[in-house]
Amino acid sequence: MFGLFQLPWWGYLVVLLSLTQITILAVTLYLHRCQAHRALVIHPIVSHFFRFWLWLTTGMVTKEWAAIHRKHHAKVERVGDPHSPVVMGLKKVFFEGAELYRKESKNQETLERYGEGTPDDWIERNLYTRWSMAGIYLMLSIDLVLFGTMGLTIWALQMAWIPLFAAGVINGIGHFWGYRNFEVQDNSRNILPIGFFLGGEELHNNHHAFATSAKFSAKWWEVDMGWYVIRLLQLFGLAKPKRIVPQPKMLPTKTCIDTDTLKAIIMYRFQVMSRYSREVVMPVLQEEKKRASKASKMLLCRAKTILVCDSSIMKASQRLRLAAVLENFQSLRVIYQFRIKLQDIWNRSTASQKELLDALQEWCQQAEATGIETLHKFSCRLKTYVPQTGGAKC
Repeated sequence: MFGLFQLPWWGYLVVLLSLTQITILAVTLYLHRCQAHRALVIHPIVSHFFRFWLWLTTGMVTKEWAAIHRKHHAKVERVGDPHSPVVMGLKKVFFEGAELYRKESKNQETLERYGEGTPDDWIERNLYTRWSMAGIYLMLSIDLVLFGTMGLTIWALQMAWIPLFAAGVINGIGHFWGYRNFEVQDNSRNILPIGFFLGGEELHNNHHAFATSAKFSAKWWEVDMGWYVIRLLQLFGLAKPKRIVPQPKMLPTKTCIDTDTLKAIIMYRFQVMSRYSREVVMPVLQEEKKRASKASKMLLCRAKTILVCDSSIMKASQRLRLAAVLENFQSLRVIYQFRIKLQDIWNRSTASQKELLDALQEWCQQAEATGIETLHKFSCRLKTYVPQTGGAKC
């Protein structure tokens, strides 16, 4: 069976990659950043193109996808998370991610509680939701007409793309393997620093740290292809980011703790803790390694992760290892305790601003009195933070 277009093998590959990348962009820009998190405003023309394309290539309903994803963030890696590899196991989420999505999409409580604000116009009710599978069969017909028998292969791979890469790779591997820029209270990971193949969704840890940011990259060397497309659309007035990852601002001449400092470290808390790990924990750990015996070095070589990991996601074996490290190395015990105390400042939701400010000032005074050089330098740097709106010099 021949179609309208006869292409070499690489031509069909280009077609497949082009079609699936459009689908990925529809998921990451429209469903994820725009609908689920309201981090992005997309022009109605582009928005409806994405809705139509998702109907053709996935059969996913906007309200269902947004509701399930919002529930994932609300209950991340606890009972109730629709697709947690921590709760359900990586194998189940990777291989049965699409089934988990379909099961949760039938949960009316999820849709009613987490699906507010999604499209509810005539075409959504009477076509995209009511006949959600019709688009998939229409796409099959289009592929067959255009590419003949090869169109069936293209269609099959199109249909497998989102279940494999979005439901399996991002929801599964994205909470199991990779690197972390920010120690959030879940196991999210950045799979790769080059967020190209999956439109930027590979930068999953960054997203969990700043869920309402339209930009997923957080380091200068990270690439978020979805963000580049947003910038291109923005150039033509077709998209408008509402929020992006806040970039820490500092005044080098500022030397005291004030309300601006407090506001800033709460605003930049993930970056602050990332800097603490890099500038305090790692140097002290390296110094301990230099002085340690052979047996102690083995313990310290496995200490990097547990010294910066959030205690809420530690495994029992990690807690035992951490206890051994803190018991045997006083300097590491001190900087670990100061890390916990600093986190507690912005976790005290019922405290007044004055109480938080007093706690921060006390933290800096005590940190500088420890005699640990890296901790002293970090405390001095902490005083220079100001909110993005600026602040008066002390």
